[in-house]
Amino acid sequence: MSISFSHVPVLYEETISSLNIKPDGIYLNATAGGGGHSNGILERLGPNGRLICVDRDPDAIETLTERFNSDARVTIVHDNYCNIKAILNELDIASVDGILADLGVSSHQLDTAERGFSFHNDAPLDMRMSQSGATAADLCNTLPEAELARIIRTYGEERYASSIARNIVKARDLTPIATTLQLADIVSNSMPAKARRNGHPARRTFQALRIEVNGELEKLSGSVVDMFDCLKVDGILSIITFHSLEDRTVKQEFQKFCEGCTCPPEFPICVCGKTPRGKLQFKFKEATDSELDENQRARSAKLRSVIKLKD
Repeated sequence: MSISFSHVPVLYEETISSLNIKPDGIYLNATAGGGGHSNGILERLGPNGRLICVDRDPDAIETLTERFNSDARVTIVHDNYCNIKAILNELDIASVDGILADLGVSSHQLDTAERGFSFHNDAPLDMRMSQSGATAADLCNTLPEAELARIIRTYGEERYASSIARNIVKARDLTPIATTLQLADIVSNSMPAKARRNGHPARRTFQALRIEVNGELEKLSGSVVDMFDCLKVDGILSIITFHSLEDRTVKQEFQKFCEGCTCPPEFPICVCGKTPRGKLQFKFKEATDSELDENQRARSAKLRSVIKLKD
C-alpha cells in the first residue's frame, strides 16, 4: 500500500544553502522523512554525486523508496542516525561532504492520527517514530509517579509535572490510559485555569513523552559528535532543532568543535596547542515571517551549521 508521507521542510532554502553542495560530493540526510530536503540536495548534485537517506520510520522509508528508487545516486537506509558510523562503514564510505539532521517530528507523523503524536485527534497513545518498542501508553500505565514527573518536568519543562503525574496514576488505577485525548484531558485537568490559556495545556507533556519514547535526547550529544567525525575536512554539518533542550545540546557540541586555546589568560603564549576543529557558519537561523505565514510549524525551528576545519 502506498503511503503519502507529506512533510513541509522548514528553513528549506537556508538549510540547502548552508550545505554548500558540491556537484560530485557525498551527502547524508540523517532524518530524510518525506524527502523534501533530500530533493533539494539532489537538485544540486551532479551525475557523480551521492546522497544517503536515513530514517527510522518505516513509513518514511516506503515513501523515500517510491520517490527516489529510480535515482542511482540515492541510497536509502532504514536505521537510526545515532548509528551513523556503522551505516557509513556498511556502505564502505570513509567520510562525507555534508550531513543534514532535521530533528523535528514530521508533518506525516503529526497529521496521521493513529501514530498518536497529536493531542488534537483521538487516537492510540503511541508516539513511536520507529513503530517499535514501548509506546507512550506503556509509559503512562507502568512508570512510577516519580519517574513520570521527572520525565514531564525534564523533557517538557512543565511546571505542573508533579500534579500531572499524580493524576495520571490516579486515572490509570481506574482504567488504562489508552488514547491521546484521554491523556490530554488528564493533563488539562491537572492545571489551574490560568495555565490552560497559554497554548494547548498538553503540549509540553506530549513533547516530554515523545522524547522519552524515542530516546531523542539520550543519544543526541554523542550522535552530533559522530556526525562531525564522519565529515571530510571542509565538510558541513547542519542541524535543525525544534525545542530548547535539543537546541541547547547541539549548540554546546558545536561550541566544543570551535574551541581553541584553553590556556589561562595570564599565559603569555599558548602551551596547550589546541586549535579549533570547526567553525560556525552563522550563530543560527530562524524562519522568516513569510515562511511562518505558510507553515506555523516552523515557528520554533532553529538551524545551526558548522564547518569541519581539521580531523
